[in-house]
Amino acid sequence: MKAAGWDDCCPFWDDDGQGYFVCTQFAADPVNGKKYNIHLFKLTSDGRDLVRESDTIIHQSQGSEANKLYKINGLYYHLYSEVKPGEGRVVMMHRAKNLYGPYETRQLNHAQREVKEPNQGGLVQTEKGEWFFFTHHGSGSWEGRAASLLPVTWSDGWPILGAPDTNGIGTMVWSSRKPADGFPITVPQTSDEFDGATLAPQWEWNYQPRADKWSLTARPGCLRLQAFRGLDGDNLLKIGNVLTQRSVRAADAEVVVRIELGGMADGQHAGLCHFSAARKKEKPAANSASLGVVQLGGQRVLEYSRDGTFTRGPAVTSGAIWLKSAWGLDGASRFSFSTDGRAFTPFGEPYPLAWGSYRGDRIGLFTFNNIAEAGRVDVDWFHYDFTGPHRRTK
Repeated sequence: MKAAGWDDCCPFWDDDGQGYFVCTQFAADPVNGKKYNIHLFKLTSDGRDLVRESDTIIHQSQGSEANKLYKINGLYYHLYSEVKPGEGRVVMMHRAKNLYGPYETRQLNHAQREVKEPNQGGLVQTEKGEWFFFTHHGSGSWEGRAASLLPVTWSDGWPILGAPDTNGIGTMVWSSRKPADGFPITVPQTSDEFDGATLAPQWEWNYQPRADKWSLTARPGCLRLQAFRGLDGDNLLKIGNVLTQRSVRAADAEVVVRIELGGMADGQHAGLCHFSAARKKEKPAANSASLGVVQLGGQRVLEYSRDGTFTRGPAVTSGAIWLKSAWGLDGASRFSFSTDGRAFTPFGEPYPLAWGSYRGDRIGLFTFNNIAEAGRVDVDWFHYDFTGPHRRTK
């Protein structure tokens, strides 16, 4: 059964096998007019549906969501997030001997807007019995909602998320001991030589790819992208062949790609791009930028775009082009190009990376052709490096 306004749901099974379902209703209750009511339902015996008549509102507060239920040492714990007036979003917890209360309530961490309010998440326990809080940073910045694993200490039967202050309320911890030994520190996959038969897991198509318009086997060792029309002109957010990954927050980050241009057709655009989702009716392509090549009348020229406006540069006579984007903690991308892979020339204005509806800025490869379904480029490789501290500055 479909219903609007429900979010942040979580199942829970008690020791006797009875299942429960906790969730937030954003919409205002028709009786009391209040929003963000947290409901608790029983589940049917097969766990596939709610027992509707069991519906009980167990909490209501501004922005209360991100529900989790636990039973630890015989006590029930309801973890959730809410907005404290004048402070921001914090993590809260109910505790009771009975699932339906009465509850004791405690705030588990500070809002800490300077670190973008780590809040929604869940408690996890290792095989060694240690506790951690896996969370994301709620309001985010241009890198999107970054994830953190914070150490948890227990005090008087309550978890403290991060480092406790003098009042026993948690604060952000920037670094800590790993919960599992024997494994190297790793980072997400980034660079790609396109040597495999399938796309690596770091890649994500932005819009509506077509299976017959890209290939890793047509020319082994390269990613072939074939051009077709976008759904909204030159708007990069509505082009099917846009393959992306996250823009990592780091002191120094750099992406360099080598693209072979011999298969391009008139009307085709191709290159390296940045963008975030921009909900702006008056400017649909806002928060996007690119550096690449366009072919017109059999001639190729360099092309830079910013928020849907394209600027053309010098002719490109080489059969391949190297494109670079570099950024740092300031969140400003600077594009440059090379025709030999050694000397790079800046082109276009610095582009401020943007928040983009939770996921943050994306960097990626693109091609499109609004004249005809014609033309291709072969991406030889995509090299992505970053160094230095990843922590944000105030």
